[in-house]
Amino acid sequence: MLNRLFSFFLVFQIFPSPLRPCTLRATIMSIISKIRTVLTMGGGMAKGLSQEKAGKDPIALFGVWFEDAKRAGMFLHESITLATCTKDGVPSARVLLLKGFDERGFVFYTNYESRKADELSENPRAALISHWPVLERQIRVEGEVEKITTEESAAYFHSRIRGSQLGAWASAQSRPLESPGELKKRVREIEDKYPEGEVPLPPFWGGYRLKPQRIEFWQGRLNRLHDRVRYDRSGDGWEISRLYP
Repeated sequence: MLNRLFSFFLVFQIFPSPLRPCTLRATIMSIISKIRTVLTMGGGMAKGLSQEKAGKDPIALFGVWFEDAKRAGMFLHESITLATCTKDGVPSARVLLLKGFDERGFVFYTNYESRKADELSENPRAALISHWPVLERQIRVEGEVEKITTEESAAYFHSRIRGSQLGAWASAQSRPLESPGELKKRVREIEDKYPEGEVPLPPFWGGYRLKPQRIEFWQGRLNRLHDRVRYDRSGDGWEISRLYP
C-alpha cells in the first residue's frame, strides 16, 4: 500500500504539469516541499507513535509535530478548529490560527465581543484540534481558557500588518452586517482616525490561552490500526495512556 501511495504522489503531486505556468525555482521548491511531505507522512504511517517517540512531555511532542507540518509545506499548518459551548451546552466550532504555545498553554486571538468570546465568558472551557490530513496526524487539546495579559495582546497586535490592525477596530465581529459597504465605510473612518503612527490596541480585542488538561495525539496507521496516545494532567506532570483506535 505504501508503494502505491508513494507512486501516486510522485506521478500526480511531485512533478508539475507541463501546462502549469511556473518558474524553474518555484517548480524545484514545490518538488522539495512535496518530497518532504511524502517522507514525513510515510515515516509516521510506517513507524507509528511508540511510547519512546511520544515521551513524557506532550507540549514538546506538539512542537515536534507542529514543526513537521511546517517543514512538510502544509498550507496554514497553524490552523486549528476551536470548539466552545454555551452555559446551556450548545456547542459551536470555527477554524482559526494558533499564534503561540508553551508549557502554559495554547494562544489564539479574537474580538472579545465575538460569539466565541461570549461563550467563553459563560463557559470558560474549550477544545481545539490541529489536523494535518496528508500527514495522517491529529492532536486534540481540552482545558480551561483564560484571557492573556494586555501586554501580550498588544505585542502581538502591533506585529500584525497595519491593515489588519485597522480591520480589528472596524469589525464588530459576529454582529449583523447590513452590507459590505457598511464595513468598508467603517474601515475608512478608522483610517481617517489613525492616518499614521501606531494604531492602538482596541479594548475589545486580545488573546486567550487554553490551559490543557488533556492532550491526545493520533497517528494514522495502515489498516486503520491507528496510534492514540493520551496525556492527562496530574499535578505538575502527566499521566500517559494508550487508547484503542
